[in-house]
Amino acid sequence: MTVDDWLRQARLTPLEARILIAHALQWSRVELVTRSQDHLNDTQVHAIETLFRRRESGEPIAYITGHREFHGLDFELTPAVLIPRPETELLVELANARLPVGGNAIDLGTGSGAVAVALAHLRSDAQITATDISFEALQVAQRNAARHHCKVHFICGDWYHGIDGSFDLIVSNPPYIARGDPHLTQGDLRFEPLGALTDKADGLRDISTIIAGAPLHLKAGGWLLLEHGFDQAVAVRRLLTNGLWTDVTSWRDLAGLERVSGACLQQR
Repeated sequence: MTVDDWLRQARLTPLEARILIAHALQWSRVELVTRSQDHLNDTQVHAIETLFRRRESGEPIAYITGHREFHGLDFELTPAVLIPRPETELLVELANARLPVGGNAIDLGTGSGAVAVALAHLRSDAQITATDISFEALQVAQRNAARHHCKVHFICGDWYHGIDGSFDLIVSNPPYIARGDPHLTQGDLRFEPLGALTDKADGLRDISTIIAGAPLHLKAGGWLLLEHGFDQAVAVRRLLTNGLWTDVTSWRDLAGLERVSGACLQQR
């Protein structure tokens, strides 16, 4: 069989088939074209069949290949971390705009390190810290920071546990899917770490914890930015209207959905 034969018979989308064939053969996109009529040996055929079966069972391509692009950077992924989504790039852009020159920021629940590393890549002048309760996730994040030559200080802990000092910016993409939400048993989410998806409560428990603890770790005039579900913006803004915050705002992603909410800590 040739690559063209595989593409014709694949039950996957053409893009998925090309990605998996290139990964199985360790060929570039150019080679997929220039060598499309090469006859594949048994080892190569078996490698493609294995990857196709995994994808047909529903496993996300990002876990099969071990990579996903985020904010123009290539990130290593394992099933220990969430797959970065394009909408989370909004969180990076908002953080970059609000982090002062030479300032410091912390990413709570960093997972693969996507937000922290992307921010550090943009802002070599800043000091970036990232935390996660999962040691396995932090190992992935550390490798991603090294891959992109970004200096990020990593801490293993639950939210603010083990954090000293105060920051100009706190960002987080915490678990915000409610317990029992049917989406947890559908699509890619079936394969992602459950503890990074749901707070096992109403979807606002971890967000509430982060907001409650922020004033102890945020400099006056500093910003807190939180990614949340498409229907949670009103509830998150309500949590920020306790007299400590100003400029409470929600921002929309490219799909027009309110995906990030945040506020500035008032001067004491």
